[in-house]
Amino acid sequence: MRLDKYLKVSRLIKRRTVANEACDNGRISVNGRVVKASYEVKLGDRIEITMGSRTVAVEVLQVVETVRKDDASAMYKEI
Repeated sequence: MRLDKYLKVSRLIKRRTVANEACDNGRISVNGRVVKASYEVKLGDRIEITMGSRTVAVEVLQVVETVRKDDASAMYKEI
């Protein structure tokens, strides 16, 4: 699954367009490397999101196409 779609489905970022812009501006890194929105997310990847002065680091636990809002937080683990 593409990184921008994963960020939207997991509800780490509200909209896919916002996730896409964050990737384009270099605010998203996976496993220590800045990546584009087209990056294929895999289990075990460590994603760091920098928005303003706040940084969120998560580890990917699941990659699924659709998920209910209540179950979205099970897709990742905060580090």
